[in-house]
Amino acid sequence: MVLSPRGPGPINNMRQVVLDTETTGLDPELGHRIIEVGAVELIDRHQTQVHFQQYLDPQRDIDEAAIEVHGLTREFLADKPKFADIAAELLEFLRGAELIIHNAAFDIGFLDFEFRQVYESFAGTEATCSVLDTLSMARQLHPGQRNSLDALCKRYNVDNSQRTRHGALLDAEILADVYLAMTGGQTTFLDESHEIIGDAAAESRSRSLARKRVPTPVIRANAEELAAHAEWVQRLDEQIDGECLWRTIENDTSQN
Repeated sequence: MVLSPRGPGPINNMRQVVLDTETTGLDPELGHRIIEVGAVELIDRHQTQVHFQQYLDPQRDIDEAAIEVHGLTREFLADKPKFADIAAELLEFLRGAELIIHNAAFDIGFLDFEFRQVYESFAGTEATCSVLDTLSMARQLHPGQRNSLDALCKRYNVDNSQRTRHGALLDAEILADVYLAMTGGQTTFLDESHEIIGDAAAESRSRSLARKRVPTPVIRANAEELAAHAEWVQRLDEQIDGECLWRTIENDTSQN
């Protein structure tokens, strides 16, 4: 299991968890199981170094169509823990967060199924966390367009070049970038003490450029130019048989 340690500092200030799963098939009601969970943490819309990732032994065959998507085989997963072995730790990682999931109904359906195999009285993932579905959000923002994760990466210029196959942790990391871009937000990282890192160099360069920027010179009209302008405005007044808007603006400006 990959579970990065949290450093000191607040962990409940607008805590979000971007989550994805890989499965043996499409329907838990047909006995399909989760074979990978990947999740990354956001705090106050900043990515932290904290994430959760685990491959799982499904104790059943994997559909060929699913293997083509994620490349995970039963042989590879044979020595991995079972969902029951990591259920408590995963539930604690998710507890109280806002889950951000692309096509949330799919992943929540599988999570609920898996947790109920371990806890008979499990009330459902949404009783533990709130859920935000980025697919529903994307359909509202971009009706009639393709809103797959790959399509959103292209639309929001998010690098998904490593995504040759689906992987729960990789997809969660990519979705975090997409979500922050969709909502006009921050994509910097926090260090273990939740101090912002990553954009410091850019901010330093901006401050340096601001210090070097030469003030724009103000060149005022001389007496001859002012007289020529006044003559032009007078002719314009005569042509329209009244006071032109330009003179009205100048009068208002001179009174301020």
